[in-house]
Amino acid sequence: MKVRRIVTGKDSDGKSMVKWDTELESIPSRPGAERVEIWATDSLPAKLTDDDPATWELPTNLSNGSVCRVVRFEPGVAERWHFTDSVDYGIILSGELWMQLEKGEVHLHPGDIVVQRETNHNWVNRGDKDCVVVFTLISTEGGQETGW
Repeated sequence: MKVRRIVTGKDSDGKSMVKWDTELESIPSRPGAERVEIWATDSLPAKLTDDDPATWELPTNLSNGSVCRVVRFEPGVAERWHFTDSVDYGIILSGELWMQLEKGEVHLHPGDIVVQRETNHNWVNRGDKDCVVVFTLISTEGGQETGW
């Protein structure tokens, strides 16, 4: 999976401009899933720097920071029950996905938005097409980094 990422900035005169316009490649996250790390901040409120977070080795979420990524789940993706110390916004772009919780599950479709708040969960694709989701994770108070 490849995702085009356009990042804005300011030139030496303070005028808005495109700083980076790049195509980012995915990396595997578990059997049947891959992700593209779009952006991250290592502080909240965010500090704007010239550093490109797409070059960072990112955990699932960053303590006192934020992460934005695109994830593709293939049908039959391997289970990965987990929770993050963050508020996570998940926007379903294509395909279908099932969010499993300790008490029940929800069937998600394109356009659905999930607000995941530090709960144990698992993403399952029982459909016959890939599911693509944009996730933005924002650290919660006292949050810890969690790995893949």
